[in-house]
Amino acid sequence: MKFNTSLLHGGYSRDNNTGAILPPIYQTSAFGHKTAEQLENTFNNHEPGFSYSRINNPTIESFEKRIAYLEGGIGAVACSSGMAAISLAILNILRSGDEIVSSASIFGGTIGLFKDLQAFGITTNYVLDQSPESYEAVINKKTKLIFTETIGNPKLDVVDISAIARLAHSHKIPLIVDNTAATPFLVKPISFGADVVVHSASKYINGSGNSISGVIIDSGRFDWDTEEYPSLLETKRFGQFIYLSKLRGYLFRNFGSCLSPFNAYLNSIGLETLGIRMERLCNNALKLAEYIQSNYKNITVNYPGLKSSEEEKKNAGIYDDLIRVSVGLEDIEDLINDFDAALEKMPYQGGIQCKKSMC
Repeated sequence: MKFNTSLLHGGYSRDNNTGAILPPIYQTSAFGHKTAEQLENTFNNHEPGFSYSRINNPTIESFEKRIAYLEGGIGAVACSSGMAAISLAILNILRSGDEIVSSASIFGGTIGLFKDLQAFGITTNYVLDQSPESYEAVINKKTKLIFTETIGNPKLDVVDISAIARLAHSHKIPLIVDNTAATPFLVKPISFGADVVVHSASKYINGSGNSISGVIIDSGRFDWDTEEYPSLLETKRFGQFIYLSKLRGYLFRNFGSCLSPFNAYLNSIGLETLGIRMERLCNNALKLAEYIQSNYKNITVNYPGLKSSEEEKKNAGIYDDLIRVSVGLEDIEDLINDFDAALEKMPYQGGIQCKKSMC
């Protein structure tokens, strides 16, 4: 199936009981079982099924399967937010004394999380660019994870996932990629060697701004050495599902960062229009970038589609004159008119205003 068709049919079958073409909202906290033994086995992950929505739920599972299908993973776990997804994806494998190597050009919330992890003995070393050589330079014996974003936020630098994945695997460490900005419409990191993919599904996956959520997708391909990652020892028996089994059965259920069934339902609806939305968003962003580049000569446009002051802000490419633009589904003529109106009133050196004829 091609992308837009897979949004509708990939990883989802109609409801067997009713024939419903959309997943029903199972807005329930618990599930009944025929016997107490069956409930105990399900709750303790000894047999498949649903016991408690903090652990799993049919509506949420439907969304997870669709995302896993789109990203090419063996399974997914949906969380209450994108930050919950990043936190759990990392804490699922790391412990005190371990280190992360990360791009400096990542979401500020993730940098804040990495700061918080220092109190638990987990240190992050940042690289200032996305070259494999920069990553290589800071990897050491304590490094247990490389983290990056497909498209850096807000610098918009694009990572060579294949190159970084090869580097990570040469050191026998996994690569986690935040694919929020690109979505599987533009990039499928697992196909380039990423081991785990995370999303803030609140953004483009949902598409309507009505739900906070996140999701973790496992490739199932990384060869986890339980001596290096001892927290996975208990789930080693699950083979390629070792990472997901540890996540679902222990950390995820114990932290309580579960997604609500209703939000999962809204995400599933939004997911069906991801392809046409991303196509429009990207086309609008490119046209606007080209227009400003052509008509305002003294303004530098940073957009991957085109041929401050504190140290962290500099590393992330943020300066006092940086204006970040989030382009949506509006008509491109309206966007251009709005930018014309704003930029022609923008003061420059000496109080001179920038007119199209002057720029």
